[in-house]
Amino acid sequence: MSAAKPMQQAAILQYAKQLHLPTLGDQFVSLAEEAVKEKQSHLSYLEALLEAEVEERDRKAVTRRIQEARFPAVKTLEEFDFQSVPYIPAATVRNLSEGGYLTRKEPVIFLGETGTGKTHLAVGLGVAACRQRKRVRFTTAAEMVTELIEAQNQLELTRVRNRWTRYDLIILDELGYVVMPDAAAELLFQVIAGRAEKAAVIVTTNLPFSEWTTKFPNTRLCKAMLDRLTDQAHIIDTGDESYRFRRTMAKKGGKA
Repeated sequence: MSAAKPMQQAAILQYAKQLHLPTLGDQFVSLAEEAVKEKQSHLSYLEALLEAEVEERDRKAVTRRIQEARFPAVKTLEEFDFQSVPYIPAATVRNLSEGGYLTRKEPVIFLGETGTGKTHLAVGLGVAACRQRKRVRFTTAAEMVTELIEAQNQLELTRVRNRWTRYDLIILDELGYVVMPDAAAELLFQVIAGRAEKAAVIVTTNLPFSEWTTKFPNTRLCKAMLDRLTDQAHIIDTGDESYRFRRTMAKKGGKA
């Protein structure tokens, strides 16, 4: 194999552009030079070139999924310090990151006090799902309810509600943080019920299930919502010691 000549390079660049193969166009010269140096066969060179194109497309696809998910900040499970919070089952969370719960359409609930890592863990699972090419969307319970109420007022509730049911995974953050009027709770329940056994949902909450009626005054609706969310759910208690506070103190060299 010999390195490509200038006219050949120009022709290959043009073909790569027409075929929408930007990575091939960027790397065919350097990979050709490497192939010559290592005395690779033509097929080995072609394999390396196509592999580079596929890897770059995969990387861009994951990046696009993460952007579309609208995470408040991109946090991964690799960044979570499980050693500082040994009561959080690291093996369980890592097993969930493999995506079986998505296939089985099972809910995941992170329950614990403020600052215990619920949102980080939820986003970490969301990023893992994006890496598996799943359509993910992050929102807070308050944001979702606001969007649903606005859609109802504009006579677009069905369209918006259906959109929420089409994601492979939605992450519903801060559920139960504020009292929710019956009308708002009903709209939220419609989305949760519409996804039950059809698509996965991750919920974070600081409220024990026994206290949900303090935020959802309609006892009947509250019971129905809990029934949908906890059926076959993975429930992970993140405790009551602030993970954020411990992490901040560790960075400063102090003790929590």
